[in-house]
Amino acid sequence: MRKRVIAAAVCAAFLLVLSWGHPYGTETEDAYDLYFREADLEAVPGGDALRAEKLYLEEGEARDTLELAERLITELIAGPEDPSLQNTIPEETTLLALELDGSRARVDLSSRYQMLSGVALALADYAITLTLTQLPEIAAVSITVRGEPLAYRDRQTFTAGDVLFSSNEDVIGNLPVTLYLLDGEGALVPVELTLDLYEGDTQAGAVLKALLEDREGEGLQSPLPEGFRVSSIRMEENTCYVDLPSAALAGLAESPDLQLGLRALADSLLSLRAAEEVRYLVDGEYASTYSSASVVGPYTGETS
Repeated sequence: MRKRVIAAAVCAAFLLVLSWGHPYGTETEDAYDLYFREADLEAVPGGDALRAEKLYLEEGEARDTLELAERLITELIAGPEDPSLQNTIPEETTLLALELDGSRARVDLSSRYQMLSGVALALADYAITLTLTQLPEIAAVSITVRGEPLAYRDRQTFTAGDVLFSSNEDVIGNLPVTLYLLDGEGALVPVELTLDLYEGDTQAGAVLKALLEDREGEGLQSPLPEGFRVSSIRMEENTCYVDLPSAALAGLAESPDLQLGLRALADSLLSLRAAEEVRYLVDGEYASTYSSASVVGPYTGETS
């Protein structure tokens, strides 16, 4: 049985969640909260960005905490029924795995979740966290994409008390960059853009996220193959280090142009004022190749 109503409680900006209580309902139903974003943030002065929609389940539909947690995340991904609410999770995202490690839930999602950054990512992370931590057995949540943490996220484990975000419009800065994208003929072309930076964004992480975005409507496409991931991306002095996970190679779409994609990522990162060279690592170490691509030396403005 699947039935929803809108909860009166809201998740306000700078709200410290004090307690969740227990599931409630009739003698034959239990009620749970699914957290979604207000569709019109301007209509909620004061910054109430997240609001709960009730999900009613028949008693016994979920046999244990793990099965119940999987059901809640599946319903959360499906989106709200109330048109005044909006899903924080991108369309076509799927739940790949959910595990319980003591009082922590480990949620692994498909690559569509990687499209998020900044406050949009934070709101999605906290919508998942608030939905799961209402269960007494779950106190913290970690969220990965195809088994890997998002390198540009400023934290990897969340609790209900971490809810500090009010709006998806809190841009804290702008970043002029040059992205190297593929045109209709498969050639790399420079595209000058100004990216919005949100709380928690790094400049290198923002470049990576922008390069992965779908731009087919602009007649352009990402040079990075489907399934491309990084373990971390960081600046040290004037060098940008991009750590590539060997575990991702099995899910990487076959592409003869991986070398081209790595060059495009390096050239895009080199458009940052602070970056003078880009070094690729594999599993945290210097390597000569990553699949078919050479990563033996640094990329610079002169050698890329």
